[in-house]
Amino acid sequence: MRVSLRNLSSRDDRATPQQRESRAGFVIVEVIVAMVLLAIAVTSLAGLVWSVSKSSIRTTGDAYKNGVLMHEVNRLEGLPYDSIPISSTWYSVSSGAYAHTRYVDVLEPAANIKTITIRIAPVNPRYKPDTVRFIRTRARTSKVLCVTCQ
Repeated sequence: MRVSLRNLSSRDDRATPQQRESRAGFVIVEVIVAMVLLAIAVTSLAGLVWSVSKSSIRTTGDAYKNGVLMHEVNRLEGLPYDSIPISSTWYSVSSGAYAHTRYVDVLEPAANIKTITIRIAPVNPRYKPDTVRFIRTRARTSKVLCVTCQ
């Protein structure tokens, strides 16, 4: 019984110098094609990362803005009706993660009704401004739990 072992490189040893050079050129073409495909994939991923980044910035600004608006609405709804002055004021916040200017307008269009408008104008132009408007009315009685009082 005879066993013959062939070396894998024995094929290349039998190849002529011209065949080796053409194979080397083919390998370079394969590498260039692979690099082009990789560049296309990376370019499409870069566009995706860019859009996700812009969306993340907008979402972060919306979260801060909603927090500021809710804080101001809760503050003004928690005050007694007579403690809310009829005026137009503004506050500028330049420190922290969300620099903005807050405008608060309180009007009394009718007796016992106050219309309050809160407008938030962020300093960062990537964040959108927003406005909320609500109405406060005077309670019928000072005894809140009394159902027969008027």
